[in-house]
Amino acid sequence: MEALSDNVLMMKVKEGDLDKMSLLFERYKRPLFGFFYGLCKRQELSEDLVQNTFLRILKYRHLFRGEPAGRTGGGDFRAWMFHIARNVNNDHHRKNKIKATEELENWQERIGHNDNRATEMQQMEEHQLLSMAMERLPDDKREVLLLSKFQEKKYSEIGEVLGCTEGAVKVKVFRALQELKVIYKQLEKSH
Repeated sequence: MEALSDNVLMMKVKEGDLDKMSLLFERYKRPLFGFFYGLCKRQELSEDLVQNTFLRILKYRHLFRGEPAGRTGGGDFRAWMFHIARNVNNDHHRKNKIKATEELENWQERIGHNDNRATEMQQMEEHQLLSMAMERLPDDKREVLLLSKFQEKKYSEIGEVLGCTEGAVKVKVFRALQELKVIYKQLEKSH
């Protein structure tokens, strides 16, 4: 049996087959968690925001358009979902007046294990500096880097999420990376 595309599943949810939402949840709970965790560095909050995103998807399922005939790639649901996720995140922070905290945990998961302790310590320090630099970026720049580098979204998908062109996304990613480099070098000097 061929797996149903995200858009087909979401159209079934829109038509009232709410059981299909569980398949979408299974497909996207991890990418959404990674997105939220990259923004706030808080596991429990990230899990809550994933749940809230899917609740909002259910609530606004009637607004889902689906992909146009003949279009391939199925990016429409993912773009729509990440657009909702951004709104859930923004609403949460606006409502609670919370600024992203500066926690430095779990970057070590991205580091490979190394027998050489000195190399391992240097990698941990570099990742801590990277984490600190990411936290000092403005929210919009951190968000575009999380989508492009950590969620590995294509520029066209990010454009759909952010409501801008692919070219504008390229510029945003470039500028965010440039600012990240400057902040990282400043932190490197102070350590």
